[in-house]
Amino acid sequence: MEHVDMRKLAAAAQEERRRQVIGLREAGLTYGAIAAQVGLTQTGVFDICKRFAARGKAGLKSGRRGPAPGSGRLLDQRQEAEVRDLIRRHLPDALGLPFALWSRAAVAALIEQRHGTRLAVRTMGTYLARWAFTPQPPLRRAYAQQPAAVRDWLRREYPAIVTRARLAKVPSA
Repeated sequence: MEHVDMRKLAAAAQEERRRQVIGLREAGLTYGAIAAQVGLTQTGVFDICKRFAARGKAGLKSGRRGPAPGSGRLLDQRQEAEVRDLIRRHLPDALGLPFALWSRAAVAALIEQRHGTRLAVRTMGTYLARWAFTPQPPLRRAYAQQPAAVRDWLRREYPAIVTRARLAKVPSA
């Protein structure tokens, strides 16, 4: 039988293949014979048998792959909570940082200042996304805009500018 990469099989198919391996091993076949029959490597067959010997039927189940959730974090929960609180309550310059607004670099500088942990900008983006701090698009309108004054300007001054441009024979936009 042709070699099969078990990682590409569905979890149920992987478990069935493992049960086949154990059944054949209990029937007395060698690792090499089992590998040839089910399409695995000898090392794969040996690993399945070893898992079965250590954990029984539970060792045949497909588990979650990769690192455990939350592992690999450089800040503990208390430190994360403190940084989130500082971001919510203060601007960077109020905390002695050379930034006007919060950015990934500003938050990384805050963490280094407070906790002595240097984080890469990309890692900082992962933390900010996890904390639900997302980039905000700029507003379409200026904060200090006075709508009444803009309407008056458009009604009174702008037509006079257009008239002067026509008289000067300047093409209008």
